[in-house]
Amino acid sequence: MRARRPFFSTKILVLTAVLFNGVALADAQSGPILIEPRARPAAKEPAAPKSNIRIDTTVVQIPVTVTDPLNRFVTGLEKKDFKLFEDKVEQQVQYFASEDAPISVGLIFDTSGSMGSKLEKSRQAVAQFFRTTNPEDEFFLVEFNDRPELTCPFTTSLEEIQNKLTFTQSKGRTALLDAVYLGLHTMKKGRNARKALLIISDGGDNSSRYTESEIKNLVREADVQIYAIGIFESGAGRGRTAEELAGPGLLQEISEQTGGRAFAVDNLNELPDIAAKIGIELRNQYLLGYTPSNALRDGKYRKVTVKLVQPRGLPPLKAFWRLGYYAPTQ
Repeated sequence: MRARRPFFSTKILVLTAVLFNGVALADAQSGPILIEPRARPAAKEPAAPKSNIRIDTTVVQIPVTVTDPLNRFVTGLEKKDFKLFEDKVEQQVQYFASEDAPISVGLIFDTSGSMGSKLEKSRQAVAQFFRTTNPEDEFFLVEFNDRPELTCPFTTSLEEIQNKLTFTQSKGRTALLDAVYLGLHTMKKGRNARKALLIISDGGDNSSRYTESEIKNLVREADVQIYAIGIFESGAGRGRTAEELAGPGLLQEISEQTGGRAFAVDNLNELPDIAAKIGIELRNQYLLGYTPSNALRDGKYRKVTVKLVQPRGLPPLKAFWRLGYYAPTQ
């Protein structure tokens, strides 16, 4: 029996987001389309506290994505358009922001044997994702098959990561859960308050040492949004293991816990567009910050709910957010 690495909980919980100014509806192809549902611009809100400032009060920051019925991103909402609840108790939104800021991104890239014919489109997807980045962003690359490997530590050079991917070869099994663990562990060295993982994989796990329950608990503790592109081609299920068939559900559950999303792809040509869509989503989010009314430091998991106050003149909107966090213990 191997020794398990301990999970970590932080004293100050900061759940971060990628932010964007102006009122807009956007999609991955055309970018933001400005609209003006209000006559006056929103007043500037106090800046959200940075995660490297030590304070005595736990501050929770929730990233929120808002979309319209056509799945386009809606920006330009104001603090009064959101209500926030912790364990069904309404909280006062003390910090509100909607501007673009640097992010630390980890790419979790599947190089297992079944990825052979999919590698080229997966590389193109990474290139499209990079087109949406901020100049101050930083990145690392974890490649995985039988086991994960940090093939490129944190860097601001997009070319360095793309060069690594150029020589990637497909072989072995799929240690997806171990790769997520390595990605979350590496992310602790990220310098930006906002953090995200992008997983590109074609199946569920069949080679990891860590279990699903261990990784799910770690994901809930981590201050990292997770996005996933699952390549599940039509008719490819024949001969797959139970773990591989469970891949789509696993990626979706891990992603949704963090306020991210999982996208299932059955046509390889869709990969680059979906990657670009994820990049744009990371640039079109709101940040809601609050000090919990429950001041107990009991280490328990607390569920978070965000409700939208439907703005006039806009179609019905939908929100995506991080579903909760663990309270500190000290």
